[in-house]
Amino acid sequence: MMLRRLLVTVLLVGGVWYFAAGHSFLPGFSPVALLPGHGSMPISRSTAPLVLEEVKAAPEYDAEELTNIAVYKRLLPSVVNVTSTSLQMDFFYGPVPSQGQGSGFILDRQGHIATNYHVIADAQNIEVQLADKHRYKARIIGKDQRHDLALLQIDAPNLQPVLLAESHDLVPGQKVYAIGNPFGLSGTMTTGIISAIRSIHGPEGGQIENAIQTDAAINPGNSGGPLLNSRGEVIGINSLIATNPNQSVDQSAGIGFAIPIDTVKAVLADIERYGHSRRPSLGVRSLPIGPELAQQMGLAANSGMLIEQTVPGGAAQQAGLRGGSERAYLGNMQIVLGGDLIVAIDGQAVTAAEDISDLMDKHQVGDAVSVTFYRGQRKMTVRVTLGEAGQQQA
Repeated sequence: MMLRRLLVTVLLVGGVWYFAAGHSFLPGFSPVALLPGHGSMPISRSTAPLVLEEVKAAPEYDAEELTNIAVYKRLLPSVVNVTSTSLQMDFFYGPVPSQGQGSGFILDRQGHIATNYHVIADAQNIEVQLADKHRYKARIIGKDQRHDLALLQIDAPNLQPVLLAESHDLVPGQKVYAIGNPFGLSGTMTTGIISAIRSIHGPEGGQIENAIQTDAAINPGNSGGPLLNSRGEVIGINSLIATNPNQSVDQSAGIGFAIPIDTVKAVLADIERYGHSRRPSLGVRSLPIGPELAQQMGLAANSGMLIEQTVPGGAAQQAGLRGGSERAYLGNMQIVLGGDLIVAIDGQAVTAAEDISDLMDKHQVGDAVSVTFYRGQRKMTVRVTLGEAGQQQA
């Protein structure tokens, strides 16, 4: 009995030694080596060489990729990073430098740069970094808090300005690009489409008419950068994003807004001419009217802008236009009825606030326009000398 146990033990020990030495009990069986320190992880030995399949030709891009690349290469030298430094008080009321970052774009070879007002608001020092990493001190030429726009200037050689398009004929569905400095990541481009054209309240509280809504990813740091069409032309300035209130950090939710470039051009023209923005205004607060409302109110036209209130001493009041006096409710919103119904300005139909905004962008303070309106059932026309837009004017 003892002899048989001893024999079995010898055979087992011998078998283990034979296998560990690299031998095989079975024909065709490939032995394995054990990785030191990982006794349970075998690595197979192979006699076949590793052969990788590699592309032998240069990469080919489809038409969309070629457009994206062309826009990026052409616009990158024109987009800048804007760093503003301001002093804030710490817990012990001591001044502490605080930095904010945004974007901007070069308007001309003289170094003028467009950006948002909120990017440089209260800044004691502003620095601009170009795509080639050179940094320059910037000075403020003018700013307009109401429209959230600012004009800077730097002294730098060989600047490459952008091309400005028009924004009055934009339509949802158009492809757009945003280039800027989101979260400090300079030279970042995102793509999307125009989702809608709508009026919104800007980050500084002012009304932005014909704002361009886009699903191109816009994040903190993109503010002041260009929104571009598929030809690489600027159609707007990226200004704000809609965020999820449950998020701890503001980030893109697929709803961003840009100030239309037509408004930007008008404001910049004012800044260059007067040193500040002087946007023209009719001096009215008005309500857009459609066919259903017109029928319910018994109005003489199916659409237009119903004057609820004229600004005291404003352009409309001085020209004899009248606001309403009968208070009513449209849903939960209080409105004022009985005022004049504007249907056209300079012969162009007016059905929404955006129509008036477009017309104002084509004029200066002091210009005279022809306003066609209904007072009750009577159609009338009057000349209105445009006043200057203020916080109380619409």
